[in-house]
Amino acid sequence: MLVLGIETTCDETAAAIVRRAGDGPGEILSNVVRAQVEEHSAYGGVVPEIAARAHVEALDGVVAQALADAGLAVAGLDGVAAAAGPGLVGGVIVGLTAGKAYSLVAGKPFVAVNHLEAHALTARLTDGVAFPYLLLLASGGHTQLLAVLGVGEYVRLGSTLDDALGEAFDKVAKMLGLGYPGGPMVEKRAATGDPARFAFPRPMQGRAEPNFSLSGLKTAVRIEAERIAPLSETDVDDLCASFQAAVVDVVANRTRAAWRLFGERFGRPSALVAAGGVAANGPIRQALLRLAGESGTRMVAPPLSLCGDNGAMIAWAGAERLALGLVDGLDFAPRPRWPLDMAAAQPGAKA
Repeated sequence: MLVLGIETTCDETAAAIVRRAGDGPGEILSNVVRAQVEEHSAYGGVVPEIAARAHVEALDGVVAQALADAGLAVAGLDGVAAAAGPGLVGGVIVGLTAGKAYSLVAGKPFVAVNHLEAHALTARLTDGVAFPYLLLLASGGHTQLLAVLGVGEYVRLGSTLDDALGEAFDKVAKMLGLGYPGGPMVEKRAATGDPARFAFPRPMQGRAEPNFSLSGLKTAVRIEAERIAPLSETDVDDLCASFQAAVVDVVANRTRAAWRLFGERFGRPSALVAAGGVAANGPIRQALLRLAGESGTRMVAPPLSLCGDNGAMIAWAGAERLALGLVDGLDFAPRPRWPLDMAAAQPGAKA
């Protein structure tokens, strides 16, 4: 089964062709990503109107390149998948409309993909992970701990009550003048800093429910930075290292709580999986690897190229749904908010 996937929910214009042959790992035939760092860097974050316009300008070329790299024409596809949300609605409309058009022209089934489900299923594309598994889904807009029971079957065990993990990284980077995107810049500066210099809080640590709260930690960094201003390069390195160390401790503690809850409700997970942009952070990956080792299971995280938004994850989620006979009509509307597990969404919690 050959599926074209289109991703335009935020600031990457992406398209890919993926082959699904069975229950094992898939094959990525092409994966083209056009990032918008240059367009947004001057603003310190993503500007929705600029992002949507950049998607319009880039998408046809990106899809053409993905087809060419895979050696395929549209007629050779078995289906077309496009991210229909959650995300910035202008960008979602661009990709969703294009996906419908390619589906109509090719006469192939169309699948509207939940961007979060695409992240959730990436471990099956890369490693063929069996259901059920415990997933930490962490990015600039989402932080969730989920029980992944099957395609379309997700139970939210915990979430963030305020900032997402990636959002906290980006805001700390911005307050320290590190530029955009913030997460990789904080990690880079933290590598040469002293993680013990500043005693930042570990919010929610030790609580039974596996929720996160990052706003207080972010505020603690701001207060300390203002106290010692003007900041030297060493100060910035140490602030980044101390902040990242706190985040790593929180992630490990909250994931451990989710592991216990998963076991009580669903039995032993087949793996501990990390997905989303924050899964590219080296110290966080190492902490999760240690946690998996403690539990006697494996930890799976996508290669760095698949941690951020990409078309391959959309194509794979589309293929997984097509394999179950799940298709969508061309009247499918964009969904800027689209939780994976509506029933388990907690009052006041963010996705």
